[in-house]
Amino acid sequence: MTDRLDPRGVRFAAAVTTVVLAIVLLTGSGVLAALQALVFAVPVVAGMRWSPYGALYRVLIAPRLGPPSDREDAAPVRFSQAVGLLFTVVAAVGYLSGATALGIVATAFALAAAFLNAAFGFCLGCEVYGLLARVRTAR
Repeated sequence: MTDRLDPRGVRFAAAVTTVVLAIVLLTGSGVLAALQALVFAVPVVAGMRWSPYGALYRVLIAPRLGPPSDREDAAPVRFSQAVGLLFTVVAAVGYLSGATALGIVATAFALAAAFLNAAFGFCLGCEVYGLLARVRTAR
């Protein structure tokens, strides 16, 4: 059986990520971009259960809410975390190496994707995951 996630937790994590990435964009902090990359890396490597922002949701928010009306497959969300990891690693490298424009562009792309999920429940990485799955199936 595949892991299933509370979509409210996924959106909470996207909201926290949005705030962090906005701070990175405003400050140009390569260290903060690297820390966000680490936050993305944990669930990519260890599984969604170990997501730091997901843990915050489970401890601080979920107990105050009723059970979710639905759940979503963890695999597309984990893929989107991997995409976020890629962009934040590029952002951190850009900022820390002096290639600030690279850092800004990578951060802006990651921020846009996180914001879409937080504000509208549209997971860009999940959509790409589905598209790639359809392409693999068609072959």
